[in-house]
Amino acid sequence: MKKGNEIFCNKCGKKRKVQNEIPVEDFVSVQKTWGFFSDKDGVAHEFDLCEECYDEFVRQFCIPVEETEVKEML
Repeated sequence: MKKGNEIFCNKCGKKRKVQNEIPVEDFVSVQKTWGFFSDKDGVAHEFDLCEECYDEFVRQFCIPVEETEVKEML
């Protein structure tokens, strides 16, 4: 969840760490605009999860998250 220039985890409320205006802690951000064939047609949702809450969330999946190693990061 964004409040001004700050980002908070929507699940636990943890504030993203920033030093000299540079994030030093990663979060996952999800943005979804619901379309036809959903009960939320025309509604947009957005949320952020810290790494700990993301890990807890994906552990609940019946089909595991697909992982690939990224050799070069920009």
